[in-house]
Amino acid sequence: MVKLGILYKSLFEDDFKVLLALERLHVKREYVPLGMIEKETGIYEDKLVLILGKLHNLGLVKRESIGDEKMYKLTYTGYDMLALRSLVRANVLEALGDKISVGKESEIYEGLAPGNIRVAVKFLRLGKTSFRKTVRVRDWATETSLSWYKQSMIAAEREYKALRELVPHKALVPVPFGYNRHVVVIEFIDGVELYEKPDLEDPMGVLVNILETLAIAYHKASIVHGDLSEYNILIKRDDEKPYIIDWPQYVYRDDPRALDLLKRDIFYILRFFRKKYRVEISVDEAIKRIIEYTSQ
Repeated sequence: MVKLGILYKSLFEDDFKVLLALERLHVKREYVPLGMIEKETGIYEDKLVLILGKLHNLGLVKRESIGDEKMYKLTYTGYDMLALRSLVRANVLEALGDKISVGKESEIYEGLAPGNIRVAVKFLRLGKTSFRKTVRVRDWATETSLSWYKQSMIAAEREYKALRELVPHKALVPVPFGYNRHVVVIEFIDGVELYEKPDLEDPMGVLVNILETLAIAYHKASIVHGDLSEYNILIKRDDEKPYIIDWPQYVYRDDPRALDLLKRDIFYILRFFRKKYRVEISVDEAIKRIIEYTSQ
């Protein structure tokens, strides 16, 4: 499979012009006929066919024939290219490296921001495998007319918004650099995911830091993570600080489900620490710590 960074560098201005036209035309229809793309771009047919052939071969558009008419639609990779272009133009992202992680709803790539700053580039890829869970937790996903791509766009915006709210309060979350469409650029954390059971010198201290971040989120940003587990906590290698990631499913504190979701988040984390590190804190005690939390 061709790397996204290499794909991006292989595209020219007219290629992006066609991708952007398809994105605009998708507002009204899933598959777009050649004639509509020609009218939208102003590129004459012979040249347009060559460009669409290139984009199809690169996996950026999908092609279907209905009778004698050729129809086209963007793929997720096509949207990737548009998001990357916007992030580069906005001076948020300078280079994209290798894929470093794959989650149930995302792919993470290493990248560089201007100033040679190492970042993580998160491509949200919500799909049918996660839809049932998505609908259970996320109000914005309950409208079944939303495409998987549209859901991913909303998730990216929500993730960026949550991190932006949390960082000023010194919560242990990655610093957000920017987002576009379904892609979020965040601080690169050199760490290991908690589910990998890293050796911890002070597991109780790590757990206390996790609970403090949940308390900061609850009191300072008025949000509850809503989907917390050992799979979205990164333990930083050099100091064992636990960074909580994957925030797009948050709910606000005044949501009727908020307290139940907070209890569930806490239950999963406490269960993991009890089983893997033999650290004992009751759910009631943890809830009390969070509800009665006051910043130092």
